[in-house]
Amino acid sequence: MKKFSKWVDRKAGYVLTFPVVLIIVLFSVLPILFTLQYSFFDMQLNDRSRNDTYFRSHVNLQLNQETVDYLNFYLGFDEGYAQNEATLMKIDEIKQDLAEFEDYVADELATSDMRAIVQVNESKQNDFMAQQGHIVSQLEELYAMDDEFYSPEDTMAVAGEFETTIIEPNFSGLDNFGKVIQDRRVHSTLLFTVIFTAISVFLELVLGLVLALIMNQPFKGRGIIRTFSLIPWAIPTAVAALIWSYLYNGSSGIVSHVFSYIGLIQSPASMLNSSGNALMGIIIADVWKTTPYMALLLLGGLQTIPNNLYESSSLEGASKWQQFRHITLPLLKPSIFVALLFRTLDAFRILDLIYVLTGGGPGGTTESISLYAYRVMFSQTRFGYGSAIVLIMALVVGIVTFVYAKALDVDILGQNV
Repeated sequence: MKKFSKWVDRKAGYVLTFPVVLIIVLFSVLPILFTLQYSFFDMQLNDRSRNDTYFRSHVNLQLNQETVDYLNFYLGFDEGYAQNEATLMKIDEIKQDLAEFEDYVADELATSDMRAIVQVNESKQNDFMAQQGHIVSQLEELYAMDDEFYSPEDTMAVAGEFETTIIEPNFSGLDNFGKVIQDRRVHSTLLFTVIFTAISVFLELVLGLVLALIMNQPFKGRGIIRTFSLIPWAIPTAVAALIWSYLYNGSSGIVSHVFSYIGLIQSPASMLNSSGNALMGIIIADVWKTTPYMALLLLGGLQTIPNNLYESSSLEGASKWQQFRHITLPLLKPSIFVALLFRTLDAFRILDLIYVLTGGGPGGTTESISLYAYRVMFSQTRFGYGSAIVLIMALVVGIVTFVYAKALDVDILGQNV
């Protein structure tokens, strides 16, 4: 029993951290790995021949069988319309070819587990395509006959689906990344995202530091002030965006009318109808919502600074500005680094606030890189290209993180950066 107790004590750390590690692997590491995988393929969910990652040629047996069934269905109608004996014989011949084709697929291509999509070598692929081509040519000969048919155009359109049953390898290597680099829309959305991130994070840092310094002072009701200051951050972003959309409304929005009155905008209706005004509106909404979060992170750093440092400097005649410059800021660097990093990551991937407020308009001038990636992946279903955009975003964020670490001289890996 004692040995078991000692073993539990030695392994308790691993046991307790295992659920956390498992969650991180499932919801962070694996999605990143899948995103990396997809970025090397021309993957499009709306294309049945490219809706997965394929290194080698495959055949969609399910789609092939559907095509064969529909051809038999239409040929059955043609038998009722045809008048000539030669035509009926030709229809029977094509039906027999379709049956032999089904037998070939069942014997040579189908697997024991009845998979819908199977991998094939070059030889089998050529045989498969040759039999499909033979059936198509037979149908062309049939409908060239002088007779009555049900719907030759529909039948030939169905036969054209044979082409989609062949799945060619869609590995594209670095092509997606090359297209991203050349994509002008990526350039414009990335530029907008960088401008928005730089301005909003700077304002949030300044205002958050001021708010943190105020909340760090001893005064009556400090706890209530801290609680109420976090309300904007606690509101879901989509809800906050709806609130600000009402405030920016051209007919009844208070903020748009105030801005028009003081001359910031030409009219209340132009608040979100021009690129400059829309950018200002998005930044104001984002700063209002996330400044409390920045203040909370900085407040935690302020509370770790010993008060005796301020007392000693006061006895030596240091002013408040000198205390802030030589004591507060240097000791607050790690907290500033964390706050800047978190807010930059959050601001750089902004999507819901812009989606609700402007939808990327007017004319796509407020479309962020995340919103563009979302539209590429889920509206256009181009998962390969969208994954490449996401990885480019991650690379930019990594560069920004390195710049922060160098500028603040923060030790993030156990040694000075």
